[in-house]
Amino acid sequence: MIVNKSEIYIGRAVLVVVLAMTLLPLISMFSAALQPANENPTGLKWPTDPQWNNFLTAFETGHVWQLMGSSLFIVIFVIPISLLFATLAGYALGSLRIRGGRFLFVFLILGLTIPFEALIIPLYYQIEAIGVLNTQWAIILPLIGLYMPFGIVWMRAHFIGVPSELSEAARVDGATTMQEFLRVQLPLARPAMSALAILLFLWTWNQFLLPVVLVADPLKRTVAGALTFFQGQYSSSIPLLNAGALIIIIPTIIVFVIFQRQFIQALLQGAVKG
Repeated sequence: MIVNKSEIYIGRAVLVVVLAMTLLPLISMFSAALQPANENPTGLKWPTDPQWNNFLTAFETGHVWQLMGSSLFIVIFVIPISLLFATLAGYALGSLRIRGGRFLFVFLILGLTIPFEALIIPLYYQIEAIGVLNTQWAIILPLIGLYMPFGIVWMRAHFIGVPSELSEAARVDGATTMQEFLRVQLPLARPAMSALAILLFLWTWNQFLLPVVLVADPLKRTVAGALTFFQGQYSSSIPLLNAGALIIIIPTIIVFVIFQRQFIQALLQGAVKG
């Protein structure tokens, strides 16, 4: 593709604007978090005497360690189970071409159009009926189900792009369906699975509505869902509230920085196939 210089400059200008729009809120929060706890910061300005202890105070008083443990417990169950079912279902729809697969695919696409907010009331009564309301399972079970449409469609898009000659060669060599899946398809699906795992982690860690509605104890919610708890603790101290919010988002930034290569690789792979 031939790109002239004006297009290059426009592209760079757009990237700079997007980067500024992304970083400015974080910089503003960071500067506000370093202000004295008894002051309300106005605008973006660097404090003359940065209060680094605000982060320690927010961490200890806000029970961040317990909140992160609760989030980790939820993530440990949600991501592996969602990945397992999404990968198996995506393989069945994309590679095995099972009977009725087109109908199921349309059904899943319809599932993608339903917002979480529309399901929250029925979910509340179902979770209450099975007896796990106000426990972390009230978050884990709905999230696994709600992630299924996207996860299956994502993995189907990968499997449907794998050349059928690979499967046929494996079958000629005597491989069963399970052997072909484990030894041929699964290694090729690692970039797509890695990207899906990153997305599921970000969505679960940042999940706010379900934990607030389904779990009364803030210490059993996700970290993002416990923001209301933070607000109650620090409603009179904007610097401490900003410090707590910054501590909450650090794990998501670390995960994305570590796995950004796999995430971009999977997105590019999907773009080439599309």
